[in-house]
Amino acid sequence: MPVPVPRQRDTPATESGQAVLHTAAPPASIGAGVAQATPQTTALTLLVIEDDPAGGLTVPEVLDADGHRIRLRTARNLTEAERLLTPDVHCILLDLSLAGSGSANGTGAGTRVGGAATTTATLDQQLAVLHQVLRLAPRHAVLVLTDEDDAERAAEAVRVGAQDFLFRDELDGRLLSRAIRYAVERKRADIAQYKLAESKLRAQENARLERGLLPTPLLEGSDLRFAARYRPGRSRALLGGDFYDAVRTPDGTVHAMIGDVCGHGPDEAALGVELRIAWRALTLAGLCGDDLLATLQEVLEVERPCEEIFATLCTVDIAPDGRRAGLCLAGHPAPLISRPGRRAQLLPYENSGPALGLLPRARWPRRQVELGGTWSLMLYTDGLIEGRIGEGKERLGQDGMVEMINRHLEHGLSGEGLLEASVTEARRLNGGELTDDVAVVLLSRAEG
Repeated sequence: MPVPVPRQRDTPATESGQAVLHTAAPPASIGAGVAQATPQTTALTLLVIEDDPAGGLTVPEVLDADGHRIRLRTARNLTEAERLLTPDVHCILLDLSLAGSGSANGTGAGTRVGGAATTTATLDQQLAVLHQVLRLAPRHAVLVLTDEDDAERAAEAVRVGAQDFLFRDELDGRLLSRAIRYAVERKRADIAQYKLAESKLRAQENARLERGLLPTPLLEGSDLRFAARYRPGRSRALLGGDFYDAVRTPDGTVHAMIGDVCGHGPDEAALGVELRIAWRALTLAGLCGDDLLATLQEVLEVERPCEEIFATLCTVDIAPDGRRAGLCLAGHPAPLISRPGRRAQLLPYENSGPALGLLPRARWPRRQVELGGTWSLMLYTDGLIEGRIGEGKERLGQDGMVEMINRHLEHGLSGEGLLEASVTEARRLNGGELTDDVAVVLLSRAEG
């Protein structure tokens, strides 16, 4: 039986197999998915894939919900369909008997008696053609056309990916118009649901990846409290070029560090993770101070993607009694210390060494610092202090950060609450998200 091709009354053709009609419906893009609704009046296009464009059922009009005529194209095989599948096509109507006509891939029309193909397609053959159409147009709505006694085939077609099916003997303009609208909207809903599920899955994978990349401090046996906050500057990034870590060695010394690889791309983020892992391994192996930083510089020089990449670093090693610490700075901002009854202030930062990767055979002096009995030590990257203040070009800076921390301390904030409030206020002062990566680490000790 010939395929019933809906055709328009008194409508001139503008190209082979295409009649032009107008309607209010959004365009679709093959690569970008089914188009979203727009307030402008555009053309809705149906591509019919069947093997006898000259015969079949004549439909006087195919209209959309607003009464506008739908634009129609016809293709005799999949090769022709691929050519006609331009970005403005919204829906495809596929005759499932195409597989039995011998013309599915443009190989000929097969033998016909009275306009009907003598070859009968099996269900597998029909579904194979449908699979080809779905691969050809993965983001388009697809309707299948079949005989009324082929309900099983129609249901199977929907199961493998078609949006709906139509029976040949019941097809008319009103039914086809409604089916097209339903198929397009269902395809939009399917794509939206798929994107939502994909987004949730990506978020879950990102969370697992982030947990794997960010460090788990090794401080078992220490009386120090540890808190950290990390916020990458790149949109939707897991990690930036900032990195931090803290470990306790067998002699009871607590070592902590924070660093910043220049740049914000994935290469910088990967290098930051490599430096953090190298720092942990070297620290647990017994290196400290200048020897450790010199070795880290060798790692950076080997692993960095280009010679312009460098990294700043701050390391502290806190004595087992918790009252003293050694401080090394490699081009990095000095930590901030707060003690009860005293205002927070920056630790001394004179005689600091250069950033890693800038100067060969550089040295990094280790400075001894008295901490006292009860204290909090905050290590941070420059993303926290380089945010702007209001509309001007003025930066928060280290002095502004110290004042901000003192205000929070006066309100009784400490630990996680202090870090969260500080990062939140820096974002507020900046007028939005900070563009640079931000990492903040807080080590605290309470005597007695």
